Amino acid sequence: MASACIFDGSTHTGEELDTRHLEAFLGAVDAGSVTRAAGMLHVTQPTVTNRIKALERSLGLPLLERLPGGVRPTRAGHSILEHAREIVRLSGRVRRLADASLTPQGRICVGASESLINHRLLPLIEYLLLRYPDMDVSLRLSTPQEALVMLRNGQMDCVFMIGSGASDEDLEHCDLRPEPFALVAGERPGSRRPGSGEPPSSILVSADLDVRHCGELLHEVESTLRAGRMLRLDSITAVKRLAESGIGVGLLPEVTVADDLADGRLRRVVDWRPATPTYTQALWRRGDTGHPALHAVLKAASDVVSTG
Repeated sequence: MASACIFDGSTHTGEELDTRHLEAFLGAVDAGSVTRAAGMLHVTQPTVTNRIKALERSLGLPLLERLPGGVRPTRAGHSILEHAREIVRLSGRVRRLADASLTPQGRICVGASESLINHRLLPLIEYLLLRYPDMDVSLRLSTPQEALVMLRNGQMDCVFMIGSGASDEDLEHCDLRPEPFALVAGERPGSRRPGSGEPPSSILVSADLDVRHCGELLHEVESTLRAGRMLRLDSITAVKRLAESGIGVGLLPEVTVADDLADGRLRRVVDWRPATPTYTQALWRRGDTGHPALHAVLKAASDVVSTG
């Protein structure tokens, strides 16, 4: 089990620090909630709580301030935050180097949004499983925001998402294929018909969209439809069903609504194409491409996803 020690001159028990304890602490800080951190880490809430308490006992310091609406780091928590991130990142790199050899093998964790898993990545996973039997590929469903946190913390090795523009300075990315969005609404009798007079009350935004670099796109949508507000939903199915029932206009990847448009359950509100193009992107930490398994995933994605 990977572990590390932090020496900061404070009184502590001398116990080794399990990196899982650091991951739980970082998850709670980033999510602002132990419950949300548990969801991001795919463990139970008591597990996250126990790991944080174990970390606090080991350091002899309270690291989180428990509030009615969530948690926030104490002064001591702030002081170790960046060191904890670096330890988790380095621990992940050590594990990957230990797994690496001349042929791709070992465990690799990939994160992706709902639409990409269902419509783009299944052929990629099948390709990897058949071609590299010694690779243990773990695919996690996550929103772009959750995936980026886990990627930076070393809990994921690669992330696929729909976005636009360059990645952050600590990440690298590759645009695999154009991934246009569509504005859709329902055709059910009696439903409101946004775009034909009265502005829609809401724009229902799919959480698959990485909003870091898509502010212009969202502004275009607001200007086009003159809607009152935007609601961001984690579930594509929920966006489609609410749009179908007339609650608002859905902003969704075209690939996720192709069947609904063909069947007549949804219709395009306007023949709209954003000025800011969006793509299916692969993202990874800068400098990590020496990892054979990651290199194999990125090469396969370029071959399979780009042409799929």
